[in-house]
Order: sequence, then C-alpha cells, then structure tokens
Amino acid sequence: MATERGNTGTPQHRQALREELLDILRMKNIHTVYQPIVSLSDGVVRGYEALTRGPSGSGLEGPLSLFGLAAAEQLLYPLDRLARESAISHAVLTHPKQLLFLNLSAEILNDPSFVPGQTLELLKRKGLSPANVVLEITERSSIDDFDAARRVLEHYRKQGYRIAIDDAGAGYSSLQAIAELQPDFLKADRSLISNIHQSKTKESIIETLLTFAEKLGISLVAEGIEKPEELLKLAGMGVHYGQGYLLGRPQAQAAQVERELVSRMLEHGKRRDAISYVINIGDLSTPCQCFDVKTPISVVADHFNKIETALGAVITTGNVPVGLIMRERLFQQLAGQYGYSLFWNRPIEQLMDDSPLIADQHSTVETVSRLATSRDIRNLYDLVIVTAQGQMHGTVSIRAMLECITNAKMENARVANALTGLPGNLQINRELNRRLAEGRNFSVVYADLDYFKWFNDRFGFHRGDQLIQYTAECLGRSVRLLGTESDFVGHIGGDDFIVLTSSSEPEKLCAELLRHFDSGVSAFYETEDWTYVEDRDGNRVESEGLTLSLSLVICETGRNVTTEQISQAAAQLKKKSKAHRGSIYYCDFIGMPES
Repeated sequence: MATERGNTGTPQHRQALREELLDILRMKNIHTVYQPIVSLSDGVVRGYEALTRGPSGSGLEGPLSLFGLAAAEQLLYPLDRLARESAISHAVLTHPKQLLFLNLSAEILNDPSFVPGQTLELLKRKGLSPANVVLEITERSSIDDFDAARRVLEHYRKQGYRIAIDDAGAGYSSLQAIAELQPDFLKADRSLISNIHQSKTKESIIETLLTFAEKLGISLVAEGIEKPEELLKLAGMGVHYGQGYLLGRPQAQAAQVERELVSRMLEHGKRRDAISYVINIGDLSTPCQCFDVKTPISVVADHFNKIETALGAVITTGNVPVGLIMRERLFQQLAGQYGYSLFWNRPIEQLMDDSPLIADQHSTVETVSRLATSRDIRNLYDLVIVTAQGQMHGTVSIRAMLECITNAKMENARVANALTGLPGNLQINRELNRRLAEGRNFSVVYADLDYFKWFNDRFGFHRGDQLIQYTAECLGRSVRLLGTESDFVGHIGGDDFIVLTSSSEPEKLCAELLRHFDSGVSAFYETEDWTYVEDRDGNRVESEGLTLSLSLVICETGRNVTTEQISQAAAQLKKKSKAHRGSIYYCDFIGMPES
C-alpha cells in the first residue's frame, strides 16, 4: 500500500477533500477487497491480501489518494485502524491455514498513538488467531527508527503474527529493512515481474532475491503477475508464491485460480523438477498419525505410550494440517508440576506447535532441508509436514532428509568417470536437458582424440590413461580461462568429452583448447620416432602425432531444440573434422535466435 505525500489543488479543494476524509472516518465508509496469493508449486491459494477502497466513484476511492491524504492530514492512524477492522471483519479465509496479509504503513510504527493489542481483539471476534495474519510493511514508506519499529514488530511476533516487506526492489532500503526487520515474506515489486520472461536482467535480479530469501528462510512472493508467460517463468524459477490480476483480481469474495492456468503451471513445474533431477520432499514422506485439534491430550499421550517409535503426530482440521506435537515435548509438559491435572483432559491444540514447517510435496529436499536447519534450535529436529494441494500427505524426519542428501552426493561421485573425476553420462544428460528447458542460448563442444586407439595399442593403457587425463585438464583449463562460471565439462567415455558453455565467444574457447592441447601432447611420445599412425580401421595415415577434433554446435536458443538435433549436428561436424589432418574445429548453428 503506497502513500502519496501532500495533495494538489486550491485551498477550497483541499478543504473539501479533508471534509470528505473526515466523513469517511466518521461513517466508516470504506470497504475491503481481497486479492489471492497463490503457491506457484501447487496452485493452492495460500492467503489473501486485504486492500482498502474508499467510497465508490469518489476522488478518494483509490488507496493512493485515500492514504496519501490521510498521511498529509495526520489522520493516517485512525484510517489504518479502520482499514484493519474492515479487513478482519470481512476476511474471506476458506481454511484454517490460510493467511490474511494486512498492510501496515511504516508511519504507523512511529506514531506515538499507536497501541498494539487492538488487532488481537478484532481477530478473536472473527474466530481467527495471529497465526493467520501477516503484517505487510510497505517498503516505499520510510522507516526512520528501525529500533522502534523492531520493538513494535517483536511484540507482534511473540503473539504469533508474521511479517512481510512489500515492494522489495522498488526503493533504496530493501536490504536494510530485511536485515533489521527479519521478515517471513518478501514481496518482489511488480516492476521486476512485468515481462520478466523477456528480460534477462529482471530474471537475474529475481534469482538473486530467491537465493537470498531461501538462505534466510524467507518466502518470496512475486507481485503484479499479469501474463501467463510471466507466471510460467516464475514457477520454473522456483519462486514460492505469486499475486496479480492473472491469478485473481481484488474482490469481496474468495477467489479461485483458473483450473487450466493451474494445470499449465503444475506441468511447467513438473518439467522443471524432472529436468533438474532433484528429489522432491514428497518422495521421502511417510504416513503419520493425525489428530483433530479438539482431541483430548490424554488420547494423544496414550498413542505415544502404545507406539514407542512414534516421534510426533500431526494436528489437523479436516485433512488440513494446522499443528504438530512431538512426543518429547508433550511428555515434558505433562511431567511438570500439575502437568497432568492441568492438561490431561484439555484439547491438544493448547499444547501443539501451531507454526510447524509445512512443505508442499513438490518442494525439493535441498530447499526444505535449508528451511528445516534454519529453524530455532528447539525445533531443529521436529518432523516436517508434507502436503499435497494443501491436504495432509505425510511427514519427513530430519534424519531421512540428511540421509537422502548424503546418498545423492555419493551417487554423483559414483557415476562420475573414475579416471578423470568428471561428470559422466547421467549428469551430462541432466545438465543438457536443464539448459534446453531454460530456453537460453548456449553452445555444445564435443571433443574427440584422433588416433587414440593406435596410441593406446602402441604405448600401453597406462600412457593412454595419462593422455585422457591430460585432455581433461586441457578442457578444464580452457573453460576456466575463457568460459563462464556455469560452464560444464563432462566425460562421455573413452576419448570423448563434452563442454556445455554459455560463453559469448565459443569459437575462441575452441581455439584456445586446441592450442593448449597441441602445445603439450608431444610430451607423451617425444622420445619415439615414427612416420605414420593408424586409424581405427588399421589404415596407415601420415601424421606427426596425435590431434584433437572438435564439433561446436551453437544453440541460438534452447527453445524447440532437442538433444537429437544437437547429436545429429555434432555427428556431421565430426565427419568434417576427422577428414581434416591436424587439430581443428568445425561449427554449426541450430535453433532460432532470440529477437
């Protein structure tokens, strides 16, 4: 919710607007609309942002003019209080775990008349709790005193509220606000989202924000999504949540995302997961005992007594998880003085953790692991609850996640080439498919030693292995010198290698690779004397030594390009290079260049 400073017009016009604002406050003549915030991993509506509107058809209908005038007339606090009252009383949450995002102007935090506690009363009347509320601080509103703001927000945190910072990337204090206020949600400004599918710069900024957010355990919300292309790009990047006209316009009623749009988004997400070959948390989940929130604590305790291997239980409303109770924590509470007499017949909701870590089944193990290990030390080993489209799916233990990550690292080491240590065919296929799915331009370099069989037969396998290792070193050195950080070097097998590079000048990379190879390969046979070598068919070929043939396939865009097309182009280039004496590379282009 942005604010405007001051207003324009004649003194009479400004006075009329002030009188209109006073009438609005006196008559409570505002209304609230709600815009859905949607999970981009499963299409489920995670919550709603409450947006305030003035009287329809008036000059103060829009939030910018309404709150801008209130700020100028020093009436922001009563308007903010009225807006929160309206937002909560007309809230449209459809299940207990949905969130209500309430805009909270930064000026309010500095207002001496601001008294925390009134929001809680409003929630109680509506049958909601602080766990349902996210206080959204607009980033455009400057915070003059972060210490004071942090104290106010800490008061809310202790009650169970969560914090969001709005308009990240639109102003100058985003990083400071994040560092000082430690939000639970970060909302990327719509200026960064608009046409992100056409802007590499915006894409890089959002990737940086996403990485930054995940390291701090923050959920990233992309605002202002209006085009399907924007949505699919953001879903493919792994952005957590989205908001915008495409997903739902602000309205008084609960909104649902179009089924076809969700289907496309999920299909895109599945494709991303498939080509990244990252294990999803849903693959590790196991069934877990669930109890309704009103179940007596004695029943839950009896369950743990009967099943000693049970680490915890999930507390639900319907089939939606709303809390977690761990065995150890329950018995600690009961073991205290008067514990049994105080809690034995009370509902489990009084002792449950109402903010457990809940992850969608399509979330990656790596992502969930980072979130789990960033929790408070008291909750570090709590179960992770897994959902499928918002419904209970199962739980995963920290031990299971760590074992999975360890096994994945061991698997990568296992399938790597034993001689060179370079990634093998499995990783090569994964990386190639990933780049094709991203749709970016990149180049593929196939490297093949000429007359290697003859060399191996003449000088033995040990010398042949040394030559293979030397070739791998040449590839790595050339990529480090002229490639990019994201470049990939793989060992297909035998004397065949591959390089996937994002270099803007792949021809220079190939030339450097050939130069480096030719400058040192003679050391493997410099004491020997011969006048010819033999090809794979045993035919004698006049040559001064071993050479390297390269096939350079430049994919001007990964869109509509397949691995078969790349292989066919490389095979044609290989024939040309093999027919030429000496180290050489041939180049071809496939795919349509981006406009």
